[in-house]
Amino acid sequence: MIRRGDSFGRGRLTELDALRGIGALLVMNFHYSTRFEEMFPGAAHVPFHVVGGNYRVLLFFAISGFAIFFTLKHLRYGMDFVANRFARLFPAYWGAILITLTVEHFGHIPALDIPPFAILVNFTMLQSFFYLPCVDGAYWTLAIELGFYACMLALWRAGVVEHIESAIPGWLALRWLLFFWHGMPGPVVDLLVLEWVPFFMIGILTYRIWSGQRRWRDQFPYLGLVLLTIGGTDTPDILLAAIIILGCFALMIEGRLRWICIRPLIWVGSISYSLYLVHQHVGFIVMLTGNRFGLPPLASYMLAIGTALALGTILNRLVERPAGQWLQDKWNQYRAVDARAVA
Repeated sequence: MIRRGDSFGRGRLTELDALRGIGALLVMNFHYSTRFEEMFPGAAHVPFHVVGGNYRVLLFFAISGFAIFFTLKHLRYGMDFVANRFARLFPAYWGAILITLTVEHFGHIPALDIPPFAILVNFTMLQSFFYLPCVDGAYWTLAIELGFYACMLALWRAGVVEHIESAIPGWLALRWLLFFWHGMPGPVVDLLVLEWVPFFMIGILTYRIWSGQRRWRDQFPYLGLVLLTIGGTDTPDILLAAIIILGCFALMIEGRLRWICIRPLIWVGSISYSLYLVHQHVGFIVMLTGNRFGLPPLASYMLAIGTALALGTILNRLVERPAGQWLQDKWNQYRAVDARAVA
């Protein structure tokens, strides 16, 4: 396994996949326990709750902040970044929309329906920027990811990525401005990911240590600013979540989190994007159908988990990986032809 200091942190941390797996399982179980009861209070449900689903989403944001550099460090042209992110996100996303809409059609659950126009806009992944409902409620985080990608691309074009710490105080200052100025325009808040940027920064700052570009003592002031911002602009439980996530990342980059690298977690982490996209509404319909057929709530719960894992695996194996690779290969071929033509 490549560790920090090895040629700009090249390689892949298996612990990242395991953390993705943990986050995906916790989010799924939160939706199937707590969120399901909130949305369908009259339905039979499991006698336990997994609280704080958003805490697990914060983990995903920190992972994105860390992992984005695996793309940026090889970047030569801005459009290469756009093509890479499109190939990574959209094939599985479109497949998940079609799967979800199909299951909803046969499930006949009016509470999950959205207008046809909103469905069409969902195919652009921009629905949240226009304040339209998502085909699946879990898709709200995708707008946050797109905003973060746009910000990182802008910083790359400005030549700031190689010393990204210089941008952090100003970015956090905008988060404080949002805290005091409740009338800040929504599009600005969304595009600059101001509500969630401190968690992306946890990943960014720890990546820089892992890659050997910075040391802990270099990053302490910035990490302190991040935690101060979260503590001053958010609730104590969110600050606690940030401290736990930072602790996990610190252990990871120091090589002390390898014990979580077990095959089931790594496998779930490898399909986590597809799993995240298909799990929520499909799982709700499975559980509601189980209710109608008289299945015990726990049996319906486990059936929903099994269905989501199966669909996530199928989507990952048949769409996300091959379609994403095909699109990336086509872009690389186009780039090669373009380069020869210029030469």
